[in-house]
Amino acid sequence: MPRSAHAAATVAETHALLAPARARLRARDHEIVRLQVELAEIPAPTGEEGERGARVAQHLRTAGLTDVRVDRAGNVLGLRRGCGTGGAPVVVCAHLDTVFPRGTPLAVRRDGARLVGPGIGDNGRGLAVMLTLARELDGRHVRTRRPVLFAATTGEEGAGDLRGAKALFADSAADAHAAIILDGAGDERVVHCALGARRLRVTFAGPGGHSWAAHGVPNPVHAAGLATARLTTIPLPAVPRTTLSVTRIGGGISVNAIPEEAWLEIDLRSTSATLLDRLSAEVALAVQAAMEEEDGRRARGAPRLTLRIARIGERPCGEVPPSHRLVQCAYEATRLVGREPLGATASTDANVPIGLGIPAVAIGAGGRGGAAHTLGEWYENTDGAVGVARALTLITAAAGMG
Repeated sequence: MPRSAHAAATVAETHALLAPARARLRARDHEIVRLQVELAEIPAPTGEEGERGARVAQHLRTAGLTDVRVDRAGNVLGLRRGCGTGGAPVVVCAHLDTVFPRGTPLAVRRDGARLVGPGIGDNGRGLAVMLTLARELDGRHVRTRRPVLFAATTGEEGAGDLRGAKALFADSAADAHAAIILDGAGDERVVHCALGARRLRVTFAGPGGHSWAAHGVPNPVHAAGLATARLTTIPLPAVPRTTLSVTRIGGGISVNAIPEEAWLEIDLRSTSATLLDRLSAEVALAVQAAMEEEDGRRARGAPRLTLRIARIGERPCGEVPPSHRLVQCAYEATRLVGREPLGATASTDANVPIGLGIPAVAIGAGGRGGAAHTLGEWYENTDGAVGVARALTLITAAAGMG
């Protein structure tokens, strides 16, 4: 991987100056984990992040940040002013929401060295470390030239469609100098390629009727099945890797009734916007052909099916080149804590700034984790302070040491 001597020197100097801060953070290691558990046990399903957000706002105020507020998308924001003459901020994000519906038991339990509980890593860890760094960058012990805007975002998971990040970078952070996203555990990956996603909902509709008496009217479920089969035959490029998945399908009200409606949902992913456009067009042709095939079997005089294709999600794609200063700083910050950096592609809040041309990376917030998005999700605080130190060095290098 390319290596910039200038970035390496800048980050090394910043890292050396941060030695006292790293010592303070190591001493607070157990406190960070307690905060992580506290946040993970507050319900925050996508679209219902308010309770957890209120606790995050309380912590930001306690840390002495200015202009702590909740924006139109429910993001919780707090600003640490720089010691320079202002300028565009460096934005530090961690998402509030989880995939778990309200009512999910969230109590975190210990299993040997592991903490087990829904959301303990994704994104209890990211939030806890973001709040810890907001406190450490206090403008006295650690100062940055640029302001740093801390943002706990909404709607990062699933159908949230990056709602919070889209609002943040359209409004408060539209002029961001750079963005650093803290998401989950880990201390080696540097996500600088944004995996784009397009979600489509295809709906077939017809007159329906009794499965015996009305037999011969076109069946929307049959069309949905034919469409699914056709979609699996669409060729997908290996480079850049591109995927198509039918992820949900449904319709009908009874086993003895021809449905009036059937639907399927499709997840398209690629790092290329051009390929997503092309694949969307191929999906439209495939489902149209499936509808025509089912219509071709209808009884004489029976009405035809109708088709509706709706875009229900869009995650932008793009890349910050490995040679970019921010990526190079992330690589160097990783090396300085004794890890070998791994460039990566993923779908995170970083998709939004990258799609807008704002330099952004996503990194883990230390420790080890697994089984994300399951009730058995776990976090192990193995060298957790290493990931915190890496994040501190990267943020401070991006914002400029004061």
